[in-house]
Amino acid sequence: MDDKQKEDGSFVSLLDGAGGARRESAGRDDLDTDQLIWAHLQRDSASAARWLAHERGVPPLVRQALTAEETRPRCTPLEGGLLLILRGVNLNPEADPEDMVSIRIWTDGKRILTVWLRRLLAVGDIDAMLAEGRGPKTVGEFLTLLSERLVGRMEPVIAEIDDRIDALEDEVLEHYDPALRGRLAAVRRQAIVLRRYFAPQREALLRLATDSEAAPWLEPRDRHLLREVADRITRYVEDLDAGRERAGVVHDQLANHLSDELNRGMYILSVIAAVFLPLGFLTGLLGINVAGLPGAETPWAFAAVCAILAVLAGLELWLLRRLKWI
Repeated sequence: MDDKQKEDGSFVSLLDGAGGARRESAGRDDLDTDQLIWAHLQRDSASAARWLAHERGVPPLVRQALTAEETRPRCTPLEGGLLLILRGVNLNPEADPEDMVSIRIWTDGKRILTVWLRRLLAVGDIDAMLAEGRGPKTVGEFLTLLSERLVGRMEPVIAEIDDRIDALEDEVLEHYDPALRGRLAAVRRQAIVLRRYFAPQREALLRLATDSEAAPWLEPRDRHLLREVADRITRYVEDLDAGRERAGVVHDQLANHLSDELNRGMYILSVIAAVFLPLGFLTGLLGINVAGLPGAETPWAFAAVCAILAVLAGLELWLLRRLKWI
């Protein structure tokens, strides 16, 4: 058993309806109460297995959805309750923000089950607020607060992507550096991965806010706040799309720089070839080693040939400049 399995981060909180909660062990089996129960379960822990067992009244289909390996944000009525899967940016130490962390939620209006594998700071915020007596009082407030905290931590990541693209735009205008291509690829990959989850999360929150049959226990205020959160995600998706387009422009500029350098190199080689082609023809002609070559018996013939070649090269350069080819 690895360290992750040994450490059980599951807990149960009994919400008192006034902003506070009483923490209980997730291993208890005698929690018979009319209070709103929030069970926060680590997916691979023994206590989560007990909580999701049949004696807790969790339908098998719900248990399967909460413990699935692969998930994407969605909002689905399921087994008399609501299944909501959300994701937050990964702000754990030594983690990439785009490696988004999922939290699976199921509620029937009387209890809340949240299942996790990696920690989310948004959940820690809610737990701390409950401990201070200023936490959510209802299921609707819980979902609203969780959504707000998840989305609130997305904004600095989006701003960082914009700043990195701004820096790349400035650098590519100043000089060409092959290392810029690697940095640009990393930014584009991050934006693509984030958008992959932001867009369906927006749709999930919009459905939660507008579908009265899926969540009849939501208050009008909760629905309004959830729509506001969905609007913020819409803005983030638009920012990511704009960032991807700007990154595409930077990529085109880098490609143009590279093309210009290649063309400049080919141009220089073409000029050199044009200058030395006649000279090479003459030297090849004089080096055929047959009788009758002029100056073969003259001591100063070699110097004369070199002078003629130099004059010819000068005439070629003058002609190329006159034609404005160089």
